[in-house]
Amino acid sequence: MSETSASTPKKRPEFRNIDFPSLVSYRWPLASLASGMHRVSGAIMFFLLPFVIWMFDTSISSEISFARFKAAFNVGMLGIPGFLWKLVALGLIWAILHHFIAGMRHLWMDTHHHHVSKDFGRQTAALVLALTLSMTAVLGAKLFGLY
Repeated sequence: MSETSASTPKKRPEFRNIDFPSLVSYRWPLASLASGMHRVSGAIMFFLLPFVIWMFDTSISSEISFARFKAAFNVGMLGIPGFLWKLVALGLIWAILHHFIAGMRHLWMDTHHHHVSKDFGRQTAALVLALTLSMTAVLGAKLFGLY
């Protein structure tokens, strides 16, 4: 071994393939999209926890508070129309469904390493996204009174 190769360490390559301007045009793989949305849904549930507690408290306290609860979604409350309260509830429905289903996907992949591959990750991510969006659409239709 020569003395020059021992004295200078080999420089590690730098990978800077995503810069800030190209972030909007970057094509995320389905698995990373589902995983990122899992984090976003957890944050949504955390920040809407006071809203969930208010909904639960006013829905079970008494008949009068339940009527006030229904009026908030039909007429509105605090100067905000009922349609927007329903959209917040729909966002919460999506967050709960997505966080649960994507969490089950993550648990499966954590406990069954021999089944995990790139193709499996893509397929399960597509399944998670399809399930959460379809279930959210069904429950949203019920929330907005379509059936």
